[in-house]
Amino acid sequence: MVSEDDIVKFALGLEDVSEREVAPGEKHRIFCRGERIFCVISKGYEPVRLDLRCDSKLAKTLQERYESVMQSRVLGRGGIEVLCTGQLEASDVLDLVRHSYEMSAPEE
Repeated sequence: MVSEDDIVKFALGLEDVSEREVAPGEKHRIFCRGERIFCVISKGYEPVRLDLRCDSKLAKTLQERYESVMQSRVLGRGGIEVLCTGQLEASDVLDLVRHSYEMSAPEE
């Protein structure tokens, strides 16, 4: 199962990524590519709960296949919430983080 530390280390290893400052007591860790949010980790959950941007067709497929993947309440349309319960392999979760990062590329 993937840990919060694994996800944070992976996200911060991507180019032009920063962790956004949040107010004291905030229950999320927010990661941005430039100014665009691509990953939100909810603090204090075990298993890890994260919200990611996702292609709509992929999101639908994942939601049909895994009960631990649902529509994001944080990112709204165009986002998925992933509960890292072990239904998805750690490498698959990190691939989804990378996918969200790529979906958050600046407009050209």
